[in-house]
Amino acid sequence: MFRPLPFFIGLRYTRAKRRNLFVSFISLTSIIGLALGVLVMIVVLSVMNGFDREMRTRVLGMVPHATLEGSQPLKDWKQIAARVAEHPQVLAVAPFTQMQGLLTNNGQVQKVLINAIDPLEERKVSIIGDFFLKDQGSLEALEPGTFGIIVGDMAAKKLGLALGDKVTFVAPEVAVTPAGMFPRMKRFSVVGIFHVGAGEIDGHVAMVHVQDAGRLLRLKQGEVQGVRLKLRDLFQAPQVTWQLVNELRADELFAGDWTRSHGNLYQAIRMEKAMIGLLLLLIVAVAAFNIISTLVMVVTDKQSDIAILRTLGATPRQIMLTFMVQGTVIGVVGTLIGGALGVLAALNVSAAIKWLEGALGIQFLNAEVYFIDYLPSQVQLNDVLLVCGAALILSFLATLYPAWRAARIQPAEALRYE
Repeated sequence: MFRPLPFFIGLRYTRAKRRNLFVSFISLTSIIGLALGVLVMIVVLSVMNGFDREMRTRVLGMVPHATLEGSQPLKDWKQIAARVAEHPQVLAVAPFTQMQGLLTNNGQVQKVLINAIDPLEERKVSIIGDFFLKDQGSLEALEPGTFGIIVGDMAAKKLGLALGDKVTFVAPEVAVTPAGMFPRMKRFSVVGIFHVGAGEIDGHVAMVHVQDAGRLLRLKQGEVQGVRLKLRDLFQAPQVTWQLVNELRADELFAGDWTRSHGNLYQAIRMEKAMIGLLLLLIVAVAAFNIISTLVMVVTDKQSDIAILRTLGATPRQIMLTFMVQGTVIGVVGTLIGGALGVLAALNVSAAIKWLEGALGIQFLNAEVYFIDYLPSQVQLNDVLLVCGAALILSFLATLYPAWRAARIQPAEALRYE
């Protein structure tokens, strides 16, 4: 089978046992360094993808994609919901009312945002129904008139609550009575405990029935604060809400979306991924350019061989291609090893970190500090191809200078002392 001379000799140089063991060692370290650089870059980018995914699916699956609220309670929210649902970007609509205040039990106090919901409609716009702890209630346990409440497991742990316990909600306003001014309070029964994995939600969000919240806020029958929207493309939230407000022509209707409440966090994750990817690419570049030192030493070691090839008729271009082939083979081997190990590590990093946390008794991600309490990972083909492609390109560029030096070797000079 015909094989070009540079390709044949380049592969022979790669496989052959060199007289200079140090050159072989440098070549091996170049492969290992490149493989490690590619491995680390794939793992870190996969972890950043995991944070991005969890932000979109869990946190943004719990908070509203968009909301329409009135300066006064909405009396005709069903009519507004019907008109809003006609928009092609709107998948579902549900009513809501929000209250801020404190939950207190056994001398413990926890600030909380209470989302008053309709359990039947809430499942259409939120994923909360998927995150109830086993045998710890459900959305359907919220029945009007019973003043039930659903809390996150972090809040339940801090307040010492279990299913069926009573907890007091303290509203940030006072009631005037003949005996004086007293804070408005209401006793709720815990009918559900959930765990999303996001400290912001598990510790500071609770849910009650929308009719119970209406009675507590002295709203008329059927009145709510606003409607919550689930969108087909959540990144279109600002444009969609603007269109809806203009179409409804409601001067007293105000729009909100997730980019105002959680947009900064999401953008921070995307920016961190870009910056960390750039920094890790420098590690891959350092490993790739180790090929330069490897090939320079090989060229020095093979000067006599190069001179003989030149006397036999090899052109400078063929000599240059020979060493480019050798360096490229090193880059390809290192990249393939690093890519395979990187994908394998990225697929198992979450389980490995969880096992390590259990073995050491240490929690690396605290939900009170980070928005999730575990290390997610998501391997994306585009990232793997981008990393491997960048490593191969840098490896190829690293071969140019040593190969050019090899092509400039003069046979007479190289064989003078042989």
